[in-house]
Amino acid sequence: MLDLEVVPERSLGHEQWEFALGMPLAQAISILQKHCRIIKNVQVLYSEQMPLSHDLILNLTQDGMKLLFDACNQRLKVIEVYDLSKVKLKYCGVHFNTQAIAPTIEQIDQSFGATHPGVYNAAEQLFHLNFRGLSFSFQLDSWNEAPKYEPNFAHGLASLQIPHGATVKRMYIYTGNNLQDTKAPVMPLACFLGNVYAECVDVLKNGAGPLGLRLRILTAGCGPGVMADAKVRAVERNIYFGDSCQDVLSALGSPHKVFYKSEDKMKIHSPSPHKQVPSKCNDYFFNYFTLGVDILFDSTTHLVKKFVLHTNFPGHYNFNIYHRCDFKIPLVIKKAADAQWEDCILTTYSKWDQIQELLGHPMEKPVVLHRSSSANNTNPFGSTFCFGLQRMIFEVMQNNHIASVTLYGAPRPSSRVRPEASAH
Repeated sequence: MLDLEVVPERSLGHEQWEFALGMPLAQAISILQKHCRIIKNVQVLYSEQMPLSHDLILNLTQDGMKLLFDACNQRLKVIEVYDLSKVKLKYCGVHFNTQAIAPTIEQIDQSFGATHPGVYNAAEQLFHLNFRGLSFSFQLDSWNEAPKYEPNFAHGLASLQIPHGATVKRMYIYTGNNLQDTKAPVMPLACFLGNVYAECVDVLKNGAGPLGLRLRILTAGCGPGVMADAKVRAVERNIYFGDSCQDVLSALGSPHKVFYKSEDKMKIHSPSPHKQVPSKCNDYFFNYFTLGVDILFDSTTHLVKKFVLHTNFPGHYNFNIYHRCDFKIPLVIKKAADAQWEDCILTTYSKWDQIQELLGHPMEKPVVLHRSSSANNTNPFGSTFCFGLQRMIFEVMQNNHIASVTLYGAPRPSSRVRPEASAH
């Protein structure tokens, strides 16, 4: 049984780890994977058709807890303990819920002190007791009537006419005073762990197509003696097609991984694949997982030739490998009715039918992409479809959301650079 420390408006933690509000989804999953022998039977709950309409939930069934992540920014918004019999809880080092200590109304009063009078929800038959960043729900179905307030309730819980022994049914940790209106806070300093994160990524374009990326990067100090004085800093970095490896390393730092392409699976879609001379070395990616970005370099020139932006939607084969890239792609669209030009923006959350309304329908049929690992040839999420428009490839999921966007630079007049596929 887990023995956890409750910190209102901040976290629920163990001696070795903690789930902190504002923590990225990937970090929470990393904790669960690292301690899989202790924390078992974890469910991932999400809406397959409308993933932005409902919170993404990690349900720790064995421990009676749920971690609710904001559907858009994928940071931890609410920590819910829905079965207090499966976990030990303490506040300021003193237990208020164990097998020997029941979380009664008196115990909560003793551990947390007085608060404002609670709120009774007749529909749920629950009595909600709220502190800042912390709420307790008491089950009332065994009561003969709803709780009544004495005229003088200045003395906190003791003034409420609540039967002795009423126990907590649920506990919530969140930010602010209102559970219903709470939002995921900004990422805490403790979650940076020496990494950089992208607050937003703007695609730089001209009339011909993409030119590069402008990344607004968040970083924090790390190392001995620094965290106490560290602050989150935001810096802007621009990366362009044709930039060298050194340019990218200077701007973004070392990638999390370098991946060498073993084969070009899109080669068959080029006009003359048999005419392409095989290269003695392979193009390679810089994978920046916390930025949600991949950068492809040409094996001969070592210059940037492609950017891949990942949306990290649940239900995609690559889910949880990358953090969500919150990108914006500016467009200038000519209206057919009055021939006026209009500025539009495509985002991480745009659906494919909305994109087609702005860019038009692709002339060619999509390329069907079926991912599978070498060890396991099954893919439970099914295929995705790749459509090419204006030097951009949109990988579309079956729910009409965008899984990734690949950006290509203008073709370079050099015999050393292999031509790209026409679908690109």
